Amino acid sequence: MAKPIYIKTAEEIEKMRAACDLVSRTLGEVARWAKPGVTTLRLDTVAREYILDNGGLPTCLGYQGFPGTLCIEVNETVVHGFPSGYVLRDGDIVGTDCVVTLNGYHGDSCYTFVIGEVDEKTAGLLKTTKESLYVGIEAARAGHRIGDISNAIQTYCEHRGYSVVREMCGHGIGRSMHEEPEVPNFGRKGIGPMMKPGMCIAIEPMINLGSKNIVIERDGWQCHTRDRKPSAHYEHTVLITDGQAEILTTFKYIEEALGSRPGQEADTNTTE
Repeated sequence: MAKPIYIKTAEEIEKMRAACDLVSRTLGEVARWAKPGVTTLRLDTVAREYILDNGGLPTCLGYQGFPGTLCIEVNETVVHGFPSGYVLRDGDIVGTDCVVTLNGYHGDSCYTFVIGEVDEKTAGLLKTTKESLYVGIEAARAGHRIGDISNAIQTYCEHRGYSVVREMCGHGIGRSMHEEPEVPNFGRKGIGPMMKPGMCIAIEPMINLGSKNIVIERDGWQCHTRDRKPSAHYEHTVLITDGQAEILTTFKYIEEALGSRPGQEADTNTTE
């Protein structure tokens, strides 16, 4: 029996907007620290303190034993990396996946930061992955199927020579961090649950420079590319409407924090 997909009321949507604004502002604060010489544990502390200071709760911290506020994704780490004493170096990339709880509702977002300057291949991976997020969001419309999002992301990335992680996916979100439906980043058009106004979903392409194959560590959490080539990850929480999906999270706070820092791609997408 299929699990239910929750349609949010107008009141619930306003609570989602508030949670999504807080997670977006949190990553904007993290952006100020994402540079060479800073440990990933410091990024995690910044996020946790900001969330708590603003009346929220760090959802991931302690979730089934997860040890951090942020899922830290350095270079070949795909998802669910632990904060640590690792010192970020010039040429690294680091994804920071963050979920907050505010007034009983969740906001979820991820951004992959460039640390210093990266090589051209890695820069291309980040650019394509970020663009594919918005391609997927464009396909997120009432009356369409989840597979339309999946296929749009897969086609965009694979046509540019990148590979799509199969084992990890986006998801519904609301009162729980993970709700139905699952939102894969690969698949066929016209399959999967139909999207309806009031659905909230997290769309999050996880795209590899090399092979799509991954390895999950014995801790059951940390996941990296099998070939140890870089992986990129961007995520927005979106609301399905009668027209174009509304992006509830935003990267504008990140872009404001980064300013003109070299090596960072400005978020010029106009759908936010």
